[in-house]
Amino acid sequence: MSTRSPRWQWEDFTEGLSMTFGPKEVTRDEVVAFARDFDPQPFHLDEEAGKASLFGGLAASGWHTAGIVMRLMCDGFLLDSSSLGSPGLDTLKWLKPVLVGDQLRARMTVLASRPMKSRAHVGLVQTRWEALNQRDEVVMLIESWGMFGRREPAAQPEG
Repeated sequence: MSTRSPRWQWEDFTEGLSMTFGPKEVTRDEVVAFARDFDPQPFHLDEEAGKASLFGGLAASGWHTAGIVMRLMCDGFLLDSSSLGSPGLDTLKWLKPVLVGDQLRARMTVLASRPMKSRAHVGLVQTRWEALNQRDEVVMLIESWGMFGRREPAAQPEG
């Protein structure tokens, strides 16, 4: 077990910080496997149904897209951070279809950062996560707060 401190802690997430990770190619086998297990709608399972749909081709589930972005973020920085999870999402929007063969990148931008009032060792970070395809189109947008351990916890108020 490693005893080293994580590289990314709350103090490192300053407003305006932006990081991009990827790309990750969206493959047919992954789209169909995810859909079969979690979102078995025809346009996620079958090329012909996808072509006949509003998407115009075999489309990844939005939940699959969110999972790809989560993996890119984990590999990019979260697994080497003091992440304590998230209380949930404020915004989740699927803006354009993600089709087989698309190359996705994930861009994280820090919108705000503040210490948590009730826990001196925790800081809150508000972020925007964007999934971009190979044409630099934003295909998915997430805004949320994350909780991170602090390098130097604030003193607890007396009382």
